[in-house]
Amino acid sequence: MTIHAHVSEAEPIGSQSNPVDVIVVGGGPSGSTAAETLATAGHSVVLLDKAGRIKPCGGAVPPILIRDYRIPNEQIVARVHGARIVSPSGQIVDMPIENGYVGMVDRDKFDEFLRERAGEAGAVRHTGKMVAIDRLQADVNGETADLCGVRYEAKNKSEHTIYARRIIGADGALSTVRRLGAPQLGTPKSVFAYHEVIEAPEDDGIERPYQADRCDIHYTGKLSPDFYSWVFPHGKSVSVGTGTAKKGFSLKDSVRDLREKDGLQTRTIRCEGAPIPMKPLKRWDNGKDLLLAGDAAGVVAPASGEGIYYAMLCGEMAAQAMAESLQQKDVKLMKQARARFMKEHGRVFWILGILQRFWYGSDSMRERFTTMCGDPDVQRLTWQAYMEKKLVRQSIGAHFKIFVKDVAHLLQMVSPYHDAGKRKS
Repeated sequence: MTIHAHVSEAEPIGSQSNPVDVIVVGGGPSGSTAAETLATAGHSVVLLDKAGRIKPCGGAVPPILIRDYRIPNEQIVARVHGARIVSPSGQIVDMPIENGYVGMVDRDKFDEFLRERAGEAGAVRHTGKMVAIDRLQADVNGETADLCGVRYEAKNKSEHTIYARRIIGADGALSTVRRLGAPQLGTPKSVFAYHEVIEAPEDDGIERPYQADRCDIHYTGKLSPDFYSWVFPHGKSVSVGTGTAKKGFSLKDSVRDLREKDGLQTRTIRCEGAPIPMKPLKRWDNGKDLLLAGDAAGVVAPASGEGIYYAMLCGEMAAQAMAESLQQKDVKLMKQARARFMKEHGRVFWILGILQRFWYGSDSMRERFTTMCGDPDVQRLTWQAYMEKKLVRQSIGAHFKIFVKDVAHLLQMVSPYHDAGKRKS
């Protein structure tokens, strides 16, 4: 049974005597999906998001996301049919996608589309910056209820408070909800990402590596000492970015160098930077009234930094666990969000974490990693796993072959250019 406070004309929704079931803080893909899921299930929901926030993001969305979350064609600004891997020495490996594509979205338009869809499902939208959580008891329908009062500052600097039975914090890696409401959950390990959105180059006769249907990924310590740099097409624009966890490394200089190298000296539209978590937190709920989702919970894939699909799935699972917790009046059920997510994707995150630690540590290992990307079995299994977000259990022979090659490169038993199928850039 859905828990609703008594609706009173004298008391607006979100007041102490008429609290909402859940307030979702953060209107990115995770928060918007959580709000839509809860509202569709019949719960009263407020979605609080601060204006003007756009996350630095390559914007890649796999087919499973487009299909499962009903993303319309107009949100797909480009279709990518392959990736190009560039090693520290300038060697190149092309990884074409067979019989498919990866969609690209612009986060400013995509996120607003998701917020609007949550509103159409019944979530009440508020715009502002959260500043405090006040926990209190109040009389609701003649019963004493434990409530959370979320204070936020509107654009005009006025303060408002929304009262709810529960909170979902989907407000990013530096989550204010987590910091104020559940500091004991800790902070996820992160890299800092920065990108510049620029105008896509025209066909002006200048020879440059950029292609409008391909993602370019650069593995070199000069551009990122422990992660990677990218050039991702977005139709009329391009995302050029990089990331690192190393303090003191200049991300802006790295992006400048990459733009110069690839001949991408077109007009800069906007610049954005933010931390990107690389490991899920060990716990997402406080056992009382609060549950984290998306980047706030640390749900971004290691090695690749991919987060949109995982954020939306995490938001959906958080909403489902929250709904069950409200319906059965059992706060322990909030734990199901993390348990279900990790059961489905924990192994992938573990494998990607190992991959990042081994292969991103030095340019010599990145050179060997690029070689691995040239293997046809690696390419096929990588794209199959990426497109449908499942570890491919078929072709035992191919998996064994990859394992043997992996070990040979890790132990440096073969040349980094052995059987690479590569060429110089």
